[in-house]
Amino acid sequence: MNHKFFFSFILVGTLLSGASAHAQAARPGRVAPKPRVVATGVGLKDGLTMQKGRVVLTEMGITNPLTADKKLLNGTIITLAGIVTAPDGATAQMGEGDLVSLTGRVTSRAAIVEADSLAKIQLFDALHPGKRKKMEAERDRKAKVKAKLAEDKAKAKEKAAKKKK
Repeated sequence: MNHKFFFSFILVGTLLSGASAHAQAARPGRVAPKPRVVATGVGLKDGLTMQKGRVVLTEMGITNPLTADKKLLNGTIITLAGIVTAPDGATAQMGEGDLVSLTGRVTSRAAIVEADSLAKIQLFDALHPGKRKKMEAERDRKAKVKAKLAEDKAKAKEKAAKKKK
């Protein structure tokens, strides 16, 4: 009799513990907490950039479209259309992705991509010393083997053509 009571007590306790865990789940109509702001890792440098045909100004991490001509520290003037006029009078049109720093330094999108590529190569070399050279040697070896096979194939065709004559 005592065992039946003990067993039923454990059974009731187990059932109630499951019910209490279920009671802590989200209920309908309950307001979810606001999502946290997460940094995406993509940050723009301070300066002016041509994006989708418009000049945008980024200062202290805040980006807004340019609303009036902007004069920079070194005297460079940038218009709403993206025309950059240097203090010496030289003018240039900003292209998509070009960057003009707040000090007046103009950097094209191609130069930015090239700098990023060089930085990636340097990082790869630092993480995997000698691996890039091995990969280049392997690529050269495969190219030589491919050229040799093509040469052998051409010789075989030439030999077959001579036999037919």
